Amino acid sequence: MTYSCQFVQDLDGIWSDLSSERLTGVLAGEPPRLETTFQACWTEDSLYIRFLCEDDHIVATMTEHDDPIYQEDVVEVFVSPTGKLTDYYEFEVSPTGVLFDAVIRNYLDGRIDGDIAWHAPGFRAEITPHAEGWVSYVVRIPFADLDGRAMPADGETWLCNFYRIDDDREGNRHYWAWSPTGRINYHIPEKFRQMVFERG
Repeated sequence: MTYSCQFVQDLDGIWSDLSSERLTGVLAGEPPRLETTFQACWTEDSLYIRFLCEDDHIVATMTEHDDPIYQEDVVEVFVSPTGKLTDYYEFEVSPTGVLFDAVIRNYLDGRIDGDIAWHAPGFRAEITPHAEGWVSYVVRIPFADLDGRAMPADGETWLCNFYRIDDDREGNRHYWAWSPTGRINYHIPEKFRQMVFERG
């Protein structure tokens, strides 16, 4: 599956016009306990991803940048601008706005090195509660923060996956993905899908 990431001049009122994709169970695409969708677009300087999450119970106690927020509720973006499966970026946001970013080296044999000392200075997230138990996350990833990358060309393709982890009231963990990985493990880059930057 390919996501068409549309160019926009600004974010005002654009989300209702963009296509959305649903996250499903990470093992085999099974129906999720709660609904999660994402949308993506780009401007001249940044990639934006919007998650819309149904949420009936929030677990988010961590407060510091690069805390292991993946141990609690979180949305995640993995992206490989080069298309290499061995090298990609990981971005995470907690429901309280704590951020985690890292450069990942994946040896594709079970070994993974994550450099959490790396930071994307312009990485931001805006979190908005909605009525009836829904919350949205708008994540900004500047292109220049990705090792000084320039704005993508029209038709340029990146590899990526989008994820969510959610704890329910009984303490059970739920793992959802755009592209199921077949394991409770998001670091399966062979399952990344294409995101194509398009100017419309």
